[in-house]
Amino acid sequence: MSVPTQSYVGGIGAAKLLGTPVSRLFPGNVPLKSGLQNPVGDDPQAAQRGMQYFQAFNCVGCHAPNGAGGMGPSLSNSVFIYGSEPAQIFLTIYQGRPRGMPTWGVMLPGSAIWDLVAYVRSISREPSRQWGQTVSSQMPQIEQVPAEYVSTATPWDQTEAFSHGQKPNRTK
Repeated sequence: MSVPTQSYVGGIGAAKLLGTPVSRLFPGNVPLKSGLQNPVGDDPQAAQRGMQYFQAFNCVGCHAPNGAGGMGPSLSNSVFIYGSEPAQIFLTIYQGRPRGMPTWGVMLPGSAIWDLVAYVRSISREPSRQWGQTVSSQMPQIEQVPAEYVSTATPWDQTEAFSHGQKPNRTK
């Protein structure tokens, strides 16, 4: 049975979305790419709108401010359980996932979901320096300003000198 090509979800044909892999398991270990692109791309305004939706739709209730992780998984990583490509993130939000991620596709327009995708991709983008170091012979030089001081779609652009676990002295 074929999926009708005139059926659209978030501005994309349903057949293309259904062809998007949501797992890292591939027959013959040959990864499949859906070729779908986020229609808003990495537009800073889309990420900003996505951040506002993230707060307004209470995504922070599970994923914490700036996507740091809480009851739900961290979104500030660059690799996600169900894929980190834009179409995979879209499907995760649209369809929901086992163990707690609700299905938002019936409540949100596709444009809002794509803005959320832009925001998730912006907070999961690796900063240019000291990403992923957990143990080092040198102390880290910068730290991210905590979310309670600044709410932004680009949290790694808001850094300050590392305070050795002390409360930051100023807000940005």
